[in-house]
Amino acid sequence: MSGGYVRVLAFGAIAEAIGSRTTKVEWRENLSIEEIVVELEMGHWLGQGLAVALNGERCPVDVHCQRGDEVALLPPVSGG
Repeated sequence: MSGGYVRVLAFGAIAEAIGSRTTKVEWRENLSIEEIVVELEMGHWLGQGLAVALNGERCPVDVHCQRGDEVALLPPVSGG
């Protein structure tokens, strides 16, 4: 069964690239955070220190989402 959405919060350079700090991705069975990142055309961040959180808790990108979940995408912190 499909239907519903996963809310995505984007920060820093990821938000700039997506063009928004929030977006929605259509939920489907076995949808992982990694698939969301790729669907948003941000796959290049996967090997570059991308941090992700599911419903406010840090987690690995292979975690599956449920309908109505909130995923945060946080680029690596840089600066000096």
